Amino acid sequence: MWTDKQRGIRVSQQELLCKNACGYYGNPAWQGFCSKCWRERARPAADQRQDTRSTSDGTPLTFSKFEEKKNTEKGRRINTMRRLFWGSPSPPKRQESPESHANVLKAFQSLEPGDFTGFLKILRSPSSQRLQSRCTAFLNTMEAYHHLPVQKQSDHVQDFYQSFAEYFSTFPEAQVTQIMEHVEKLIMTRLHKWAFCHDSCDDEQKDLILQRRIRSLSWVTPQMLSVPFPDKQTSVTGDPFLPAITAIIEMDAKRAPQDKLACVSKCSQHVFEALSSSNSEPANADDFLSGLIYVVLKANPPRLHSNMQYVIRFGLPHSLMAGESGYYFTNLSCAVAFIEKLDGPALNLSPEEFDGYMLRQRAPAVRTKRLQIANDTQHLLQELQGRQEKLDQGMDALNMQLQEWVQAVNFQLDEATAQFTLVQKEITAQAELSLDTSSSSSDASKQGVYEEQSVLMLTDKQAGPKDTDC
Repeated sequence: MWTDKQRGIRVSQQELLCKNACGYYGNPAWQGFCSKCWRERARPAADQRQDTRSTSDGTPLTFSKFEEKKNTEKGRRINTMRRLFWGSPSPPKRQESPESHANVLKAFQSLEPGDFTGFLKILRSPSSQRLQSRCTAFLNTMEAYHHLPVQKQSDHVQDFYQSFAEYFSTFPEAQVTQIMEHVEKLIMTRLHKWAFCHDSCDDEQKDLILQRRIRSLSWVTPQMLSVPFPDKQTSVTGDPFLPAITAIIEMDAKRAPQDKLACVSKCSQHVFEALSSSNSEPANADDFLSGLIYVVLKANPPRLHSNMQYVIRFGLPHSLMAGESGYYFTNLSCAVAFIEKLDGPALNLSPEEFDGYMLRQRAPAVRTKRLQIANDTQHLLQELQGRQEKLDQGMDALNMQLQEWVQAVNFQLDEATAQFTLVQKEITAQAELSLDTSSSSSDASKQGVYEEQSVLMLTDKQAGPKDTDC
């Protein structure tokens, strides 16, 4: 799939499609087939192995015994599926009238895209009681038989999806897909604790192996994978793939397969954005796969193998076989397969150089673009730190000057207040003194006037008789 010409990683669109030439996306987990073709090939093989085990005692079955066993197995499978779908060995009689069926379909037709809460309200309504009973019976049965092998559980869930979708056979395909996404979220959110990383499979061991493998490849640089990375002339100073790394790590926290696929799609979109910001040319499929491999190596997502197998086993087939989510998930599967088989020629390294890196005897060259960006960023941080220190020193000096100025102003205010008090006391004393002086002078003037009046009266008395004698 990959060659070392022109780029370390190359994959064509044709190599992503199903080997059966059905037009859907294949997957390395299904040996290059899509989920539909893989199930069609896997089920006859499983039935053949079961028939082989039944005749392992060396006694050949006669035709009548073979037919009897075949009918018994067929009846057992039918009863199992009826019990899964209806909650009882035999399905109840169909009591739904055409009017109620039309009302249910009309209610689901008015459902807005992505409105999971609205879907639950419609499902719990009295008109949708039959559909709700089917979901409840299936969930209860799956929880009761959670010890079944995970592949059996996967087959039952996929059969339930197909049976439930037949109820909306008159709807357009896009609307049926929307409804089935809600059904998947409802079913698998509740079955997650039973179906994820099941005891009947070795997903946990493979998770540990994959994590160790990714950890041992932590020395791989973007340049080795031919991933466009921002240079010194660009305004990008950090790792532009950080949002993609965060998105792929969030996948483990989701329960529904479609939510895990949404994290993969979000991660892939961030990879395209990072490639666009790092390179003036538009990103192509080779750049995208290289960037996705780099993101997986740097993120080392928890339980990556288990999450991918969970999506493969219990996700809706159309989400993995076609569309944007199917393309992104197929590339993620290719990235994991590439990491598991990574060697020196894929990185344009000799076997000796690759072994030296793996044994920690060698390290990537120091003067690479990424390290140069890191050094420039470190110098910039040091310069900003120096500016910050100078600014802090200036702030401290200004604060001290401000405190000294406040103290000086307070001292001047105290002096002015004291002088004002003294002046006010002097003015008060002078006013009191002038008041006393004015009162004493007025008394003396009054006494002088009285004396003058007395003198005049005496003078008049003395002059009176003289006038009479005349």
